[in-house]
Amino acid sequence: MHNHDHSGHQHGSAGTRRLAAVLVLTLLYTVAEVVGGYISGSLALLADAGHMLTDNLALGIALFAAWSARRPPDPTRTYGFQRAEILAALANGIALVLISGYIAWEAYGRFQSPPEIRFGLMGTVAFGGLVVNIIGAWILHAGQNENLNIRAAYLHVLGDLLGSVGAIIAAVLIGFFGWTWADPLASVLIAGIIVFSSVRLILASVHVLMEGAPAHIPTGEVRACLESLDGVAGVHDLHLWSLSEGSAILTAHLVSDHSVRPGKLLRTATTVLEDRFGIRHSTLQVEPPDFNIVEAPGE
Repeated sequence: MHNHDHSGHQHGSAGTRRLAAVLVLTLLYTVAEVVGGYISGSLALLADAGHMLTDNLALGIALFAAWSARRPPDPTRTYGFQRAEILAALANGIALVLISGYIAWEAYGRFQSPPEIRFGLMGTVAFGGLVVNIIGAWILHAGQNENLNIRAAYLHVLGDLLGSVGAIIAAVLIGFFGWTWADPLASVLIAGIIVFSSVRLILASVHVLMEGAPAHIPTGEVRACLESLDGVAGVHDLHLWSLSEGSAILTAHLVSDHSVRPGKLLRTATTVLEDRFGIRHSTLQVEPPDFNIVEAPGE
């Protein structure tokens, strides 16, 4: 018996609108930030500008992935295109790590030979970027828990926001104390924060792609719950995974003791799975106790 759910399309539509709005914002400010960083000579500002440039691409990829995920299944992709969002999240996570490495390398050179920095222009442009990124982060914050794709886009924008804060602080320190090393130091700190968040994103994406069980659904509890149902003598070949965050899928074989009709047993099991664990897509097979099965390793 199958139990399906299509509510994810509504969330996908809202997520697409959020991504599109933030993409417009970042496009509008990218040119100003790149020019301002170049003229002022600030690495922290150029790092933030470079990150924002990659945001345009990353948000574009995320937007395309969100649109692709809403496409219906076809004969060659029977599960549809939801994994497109996971692939986009993985790609964006790797890109963030590479960008952070480049920023750290550039910062090393700046520590050795600090250039002259126009801190006034640096602070002004960074403040404008801060405003834009605060708006973008606010738009995406509500949807970051929907799936990894939006979370990846959120991390890109949050990284930009931190970059703007770091550039503003560095500009103040340079202006008041002449501490030119504050500029590359801010860049390194920002890069470190971005790497930490990006590694977690990459690991979460790989977990989904490796068919890992959703972190918020304890497999042992699911098995115990099914085994406790009236009419169930045993459970085997239980598999739990997800196409993307929020779309858990379960398959299992239920051994019946014949005390409950198969149809009633299936309805009860699918209802319990949805109500207790939020599993809306389940495929269950009811078997008699003497059914000839070959159990998988570890069952």
